Amino acid sequence: MKKIVIKSPAKINFGLNVVSKRGDGFHNIETIFYPVELHDVLTFEKAERFSFTCNDELIHNDENNLVIKAIRLIELFVKKEIKVSITLEKNIPIGAGLGGGSSNAAHTLLSINELFAFKINEEILKGFALQLGSDVPFFLHPVPSFATSRGEILSPIEFEITKPILFVNPGIHISTKWAYQNITPKEPDFSLSSLHSNSFQNISSLNGRVVNDFEEIAFATHPQLAEIKKTMFDFKAEFALMSGSGSTMFGIFPDDDSAQSALQYFSKNYFTYLQ
Repeated sequence: MKKIVIKSPAKINFGLNVVSKRGDGFHNIETIFYPVELHDVLTFEKAERFSFTCNDELIHNDENNLVIKAIRLIELFVKKEIKVSITLEKNIPIGAGLGGGSSNAAHTLLSINELFAFKINEEILKGFALQLGSDVPFFLHPVPSFATSRGEILSPIEFEITKPILFVNPGIHISTKWAYQNITPKEPDFSLSSLHSNSFQNISSLNGRVVNDFEEIAFATHPQLAEIKKTMFDFKAEFALMSGSGSTMFGIFPDDDSAQSALQYFSKNYFTYLQ
């Protein structure tokens, strides 16, 4: 095998509760990670030297790049330089709460392990993933999952959103570090662990129960986000929420017509994606 081309999917957080501050400086959370169709494309090809290119100039070829960090972790483990050409076709907005960078890192770990037949076992890969970021382990096997601890304790669940989902990103970059520094942890009023596919028989009933604790500080700093959420409901969304620490908002609509109407409105000014 000389080449791997792989889709690197985004995710949304269907609810995100920041429960407590940990002794190690991280936070305990409770969330549902839900993979979505929006994806980047990564190409890995054996080469005479290492190279990385991307269609987005905001992603630099440096040691802060999560793809390159993933390569470095494997190099340290196998004690050899990895000579590979990597091309990243970026479609997922950066710093948007959709996990694009984390997904890219996880799929780099998986692809390099396969391409070079390193046979690194799953537990070691999970350890590498957690070193790279709290939600990177999810993307090693991106299926709907209830997540606790830092987000790395994952329990796959029967959970499917069958109605149209509209993603709207206004291009506001919200630092995850800033978000956690300004959040006040608390025990949730409603546990996401109780959710499953049957909950979607009346998804509108989950508004106000399924929450994202980061919305309060994000909306206070960027009122535009609150306005996007309100407008989604104006276009008949049954449910709307911010994903991650922002700034992507997603709305779940009752049918294609209402979703298309909202898409036409938001796409004039914002990044949008409908699935």
